[in-house]
Amino acid sequence: MKSINEELGSTTYPGRGIIIGKTKSGKAAIIYFIMGRSENSRNRVFVEDGEGIKTKAYDESKLTDPSLIIYSPVRVLGKQTIVTNGDQTDTIYEGIKNGKTFEESLLIREFEPDAPNFTPRISGIVFDEDGNFSYKLSILKRDPESGVCQRFTYDYREPVAGVGHFIHTYMKDGDPIPSFTGEPEALSVPDNIDELTNECWNSLNADNKVSLFVRLIDLDTLETETRIINKNN
Repeated sequence: MKSINEELGSTTYPGRGIIIGKTKSGKAAIIYFIMGRSENSRNRVFVEDGEGIKTKAYDESKLTDPSLIIYSPVRVLGKQTIVTNGDQTDTIYEGIKNGKTFEESLLIREFEPDAPNFTPRISGIVFDEDGNFSYKLSILKRDPESGVCQRFTYDYREPVAGVGHFIHTYMKDGDPIPSFTGEPEALSVPDNIDELTNECWNSLNADNKVSLFVRLIDLDTLETETRIINKNN
């Protein structure tokens, strides 16, 4: 099993990424990071928004197109935490509130309309029902041949202590940027939140990294620890 450092450091541009898993001591771990190549994409910070977070322009005067970069990456609904790389966070949140499943909520969404990259929409959800922790990851991406939306969901009903799963938007840098392929990568997850945060942040490419969110949830008490790092301070 790879470490987070090995996996994140293996490419200069994984784009946006989600890691969900379980620490060795049994806490739920949620990680989300954003990277950027353009000035508009890099002009962002994470800020707390209730129990979740939202993206915000660091310099409002340089914001040119907010449509795909300003959104709520993390929202909490009861004992469920939703994390995504776009405004489908709100789609999932409202869908579940109205009795839909995670998968059903995403049926009305597709990959992003940012040709020629057609950035995949990646999403995750953490369930905590009376201490029974499970999670799902999803990716909606464009089939390069037909142009239709491919929908993949990965269901982790029996999380293993010390293991997380990593899904991201791009395989590497390029023009256009190649979308993520394969299954989420299994990675080892440290127990200490500061160790976890530092390993993630220090592993991301220094030129392209923008912001990082890390949260640990105690499944017995539901107490949370959260760390946010923004390159633009």
